[in-house]
This record gives sequence, structure tokens and C-alpha cells, in this order.
Amino acid sequence: LDRFKIGTRKERDERVRAALVDVGLGEHLLSRKPGALSGGQRQRVAIARSLVLKPDVIVLDEPTSALDVSVQAGIVEVLLSLQANLGLTYVFVSHDLALVRQLAHTVSVMHRGRIVEHGTVADIFDNPLQPYTRSLLASIPSGGDDVAHMRTRAFG
Repeated sequence: LDRFKIGTRKERDERVRAALVDVGLGEHLLSRKPGALSGGQRQRVAIARSLVLKPDVIVLDEPTSALDVSVQAGIVEVLLSLQANLGLTYVFVSHDLALVRQLAHTVSVMHRGRIVEHGTVADIFDNPLQPYTRSLLASIPSGGDDVAHMRTRAFG
């Protein structure tokens, strides 16, 4: 906000506090250094930082990687809530295909830097046309459906 000279100091402080609340963090964390935050808290701070500029689109590159399943569930819950409340569009980059299936409306499959297949989640996951897409989907561990089911239960 400082860099883009948005608002007064008071308005910037209000935006930061509002963004923290939006991602489920309290103001008491404002004075903490990143090393004093958990992985999930750091991820929420990163999301809050993107929100203060009031974007229409947010690019999320592996937003739940290196987080345990319960923390992932919390991050996904925040993202879904923000999307519903703020009308955000996400470009969600992930290798977690169970999570992609749960969150995305459309999917683009990339191979060696090129999009090889694009379509709705149902089209891509249920009827992949490209051999590379079929091999990716075949690589999902058999427990993947159980994990997706657990996450779905966690979100409602």
C-alpha cells in the first residue's frame, strides 16, 4: 500500500487490519516477525497481503503445499469464503489433483510449459483426452478419493 501510495496511513492501517480479519488472523499478530508465525499463519498473511490491493484475480501457486491436511483445510476454507464474499477469481496452480478437483471450475493441464488440455473439472477428470492428462490422473494414489472426501466433509 505504501509502494502504490494508496490511501492515508490510517486508511492503510484499516485495510491491513481488515485483511487480517478476512483471513482469520487477529491484530495481535501485526508485530510478529514471519519466523514467529506457523506455516498456516504465514500462508494466511500472504493471502491477506494480496487482498489489501482489492484485486479481482489472485494467482495462488501451490498455496497449500508443505502444510498438513488440517491446516490445508483451513486455508481452503478461507479461500472459498473470500471468493464467495469478495467475488474473487483464482488462478490456482497445484500438483494436488484431489484439491484441484475440489476447488476448480475449469482445469488447464500443462506439459513442458504448454497447455495440452483444457476443460471443466468433470471433462478433464472423468474423460481426459490427452495421454499426458491420463497419466497424471492415473498417478493419483488410491487414497486420494478418501482425502478429497475428508476435505469435502470439512468444508460442508
